[in-house]
Amino acid sequence: MNKKIHILLIHQAFTGLNEPGGTRHYEFARALAARGHRVTVIASGMSYLTGKPRTEDDQIVRGLRILRATTLGGLHRSFFHRLVNFISFTLSSLVIGIRVKDLDIVWGTSPPLFQAISAWAVAKTKRIPFVLEVRDLWPDFAVAVGVLRNGLLIRASRGLERFLYQKANQVIVNSPGFIAHIKENGGTHIHVIPNGSDPAMFHAQTDGTMFRKSHRLEDKFVVLYAGAHGLSNDLDVVLDAAQILKRVENIRIVLLGDGKEKPRLQARAAELNLWNVRFVQPLPKDEMSTALTAADVCLAILKPTPFLATVYPNKVFDYMAAGRPVLLAIDGVIRKLVEETGAGVFVEPGHPEALADAIKKLAKLPQQNRTMGKAGQAMVEKQFNRSKLTDQMEEILVEAGMATGDPESI
Repeated sequence: MNKKIHILLIHQAFTGLNEPGGTRHYEFARALAARGHRVTVIASGMSYLTGKPRTEDDQIVRGLRILRATTLGGLHRSFFHRLVNFISFTLSSLVIGIRVKDLDIVWGTSPPLFQAISAWAVAKTKRIPFVLEVRDLWPDFAVAVGVLRNGLLIRASRGLERFLYQKANQVIVNSPGFIAHIKENGGTHIHVIPNGSDPAMFHAQTDGTMFRKSHRLEDKFVVLYAGAHGLSNDLDVVLDAAQILKRVENIRIVLLGDGKEKPRLQARAAELNLWNVRFVQPLPKDEMSTALTAADVCLAILKPTPFLATVYPNKVFDYMAAGRPVLLAIDGVIRKLVEETGAGVFVEPGHPEALADAIKKLAKLPQQNRTMGKAGQAMVEKQFNRSKLTDQMEEILVEAGMATGDPESI
């Protein structure tokens, strides 16, 4: 594309490759800047995963600028503190965004919904298009896992959700499972740009030996979960499965990551004497290949709720990019993808006995595991390669940014 535009991305949890967490937006922003676009990002100075101050990313490329907005602390202390944290970022990012000059388009992302409101307000003030990216169906996800219970807040959040869908000039979703819900709530011009992966990031010349050695995993069948330890991740089911698997000496379950539930999960594992479970601190994205290549099978799991069955979890694509078979305890659209690809096996979510049984079976099928891993890797290369997805993102943003007239009629 010859047309170059100035994009403002407002994303509180924007994460670089040298930090733990999802790097979808960093990878897109870096690639767009490398293609000649100007990209300004307004992000929090606090890690969403850990609640601790961020380390500045030293891999910034020319044309990409990151502005840090003020956020109040206590992100993981309570729902109230998290709400205050989100609102403080919304207000400070709005002030910063209005000061950014020569913008062509504002790109907002949800959740949380509040930061998307900031993006809409900046676009409205500057009379430029507003693109909304939906990464999960909040607030319904929060209601489904019991995080959001107050009836008034639920109604207000759903009203805010509908408002954003209807005001967005373009809507980007990372899962086809979201489309029907967004259309029902007034969204139009919907595009699917799924979570994918950069295969080159997982082609590191490593066999996982050092990771295995450092965590006492030599000669074991390793099942790795990599990601958030939150309410929706249903990791108690994994601990229950580990309790069943204590009779199988050569199997180890590794839970890599961080989150609000991690201290409780660690305490429960100690209480149950789960010697076959390892808790590992989160790794920066550019070091994740060392962990994934140490695994025999990689686990993706969520609570068995209808709304969570609509997601395309980012970790599944990283697992496939690393050539590892996926043990999937998530029903819905991602199950269809994994099964059609032949990249892994599905187990009914919420059932530790079924999970334990699947792990025992996979431990006896090394050749099948390798075949599934290669199938997933081939699919990522073909269809979910981050470079190809960047082409799609660039086309949507440039076409929207070049539009003229009243932004709300585009």
